[in-house]
Amino acid sequence: MTKPTGALIVAFAAAAGIHAVAAGQMRPRDVDALPSKPPDTRIPYGKDDLQFGELRLPKGSGPFPVAIVIHGGCWVAKFASTQNTAAIADALRDAGIATWNIEYRRLDSPGGGWPGTFTDIGAAVDLVRVIAKEHPLDLSRVATVGHSAGGHLALWAAARSRLPKGSALHTASPLPLRVAIALGGPGDLRAFRAYDETICGAPVIDQLMGGAPETVADRYAQGSPAELLPFGVRQVLIVGVNDGVMPAPEREMYAAKATEAGDRAEVVEVPGGHFEVIAPTSTAWPTVRDTVLATLRK
Repeated sequence: MTKPTGALIVAFAAAAGIHAVAAGQMRPRDVDALPSKPPDTRIPYGKDDLQFGELRLPKGSGPFPVAIVIHGGCWVAKFASTQNTAAIADALRDAGIATWNIEYRRLDSPGGGWPGTFTDIGAAVDLVRVIAKEHPLDLSRVATVGHSAGGHLALWAAARSRLPKGSALHTASPLPLRVAIALGGPGDLRAFRAYDETICGAPVIDQLMGGAPETVADRYAQGSPAELLPFGVRQVLIVGVNDGVMPAPEREMYAAKATEAGDRAEVVEVPGGHFEVIAPTSTAWPTVRDTVLATLRK
């Protein structure tokens, strides 16, 4: 796929989210400033300062369904942290879902990129089994809920059973997921690579993967959810109607590819742009909340 030029680039930039947001749409700092209650506990899943998660538990005795929340930020540390998804993690907790809001190393973090970013996500997801030994979590009702770059990682986490044994990303028994929910996040790294500089200001996919598809094809085969289909997990793409990170052709193309491969996949469109999907104050939020609740219902 060729890089978009001219008017198409302007259109993407006007709607995207990291470096340019259309008038009236939320910006990253708007979401960071949303109120949220602190987590119940912070738990490390590794030795690095960025290898931790924030656990929030609903009121009651449980066991509670679990949403593993993964923030975005173009796979780059300077753009986002768990603060960007604190409000949605807190709001889902208030709706009766335990949330595990995870931090991870990004391509500009020591040890991040390939394979560290991916192995961090896998380790954080699998730690839920350990956490469930001390907290009332229902391991039969676990979802990944990722925003933007975190949406890619949420889908990828659901695909880990498809990784070959020789892969640097392989684990013997990844935590089973009921559903993977991508909030404005790409499932096809090759497709997103065609316009990633417009969205993120740099060729972040090549940086994340350590090269282009022509030179490290095996990494794209292991790190792009679209190339791991089918993975036998329901996939829901919730996207703002004006979100340039996942414009209509891209989101529909991924859902169609997943469906054709045999997976259950759907696109849910909500009002707004790229950041409204993680803002409990937005008009998009009731649909986001209710979709997560419905997918994790007993």
